[in-house]
Amino acid sequence: MGDLVPRERIEQTIFVIRGHRVMLSTDLADLYAVEPRVLIQAVKRNRGRFPADFMFQLTEQEFNHLKSQIVISSWGGRRRAYPYAFTEQGVAMLSSVLRSKRAIEVNIAIMRTFVRLREMISSSKVLARRLSDLEKKYDGQFRVVFEAIRELMAEPTPKSRRIGFKT
Repeated sequence: MGDLVPRERIEQTIFVIRGHRVMLSTDLADLYAVEPRVLIQAVKRNRGRFPADFMFQLTEQEFNHLKSQIVISSWGGRRRAYPYAFTEQGVAMLSSVLRSKRAIEVNIAIMRTFVRLREMISSSKVLARRLSDLEKKYDGQFRVVFEAIRELMAEPTPKSRRIGFKT
């Protein structure tokens, strides 16, 4: 199953939109090896299974913001509709409407990735709390050590890449 879809590929398609970790319908269709319209048709035929907290459609502003942050050229051109965003529960529900073996296997891999991300975030919070407790215990001589540890724990800031040729 690990060979079917690498975990890193799944992680790269999880975004935070409206405060939720979501996957876009276009990325999910690619992972399931179906056309995006096929995925959306299956969802629309089973609309009752996808309440607003399971799935929502991106607004033009959200789409443009995401597109500008990710800089994906394949998202260019005109679209009839903006992609849908599926929360973890929405992705889980997709396996009931897309009944292929691949959809089930991909869903399992996606669910494991969501769990892994939750565990990483949780362990990071626990680590930060423990570090704060230690920092209170020890005097200022360890301040530099604690600052270095916090720096290592911080999420890396995305580096802006220049577009174009060097002159």
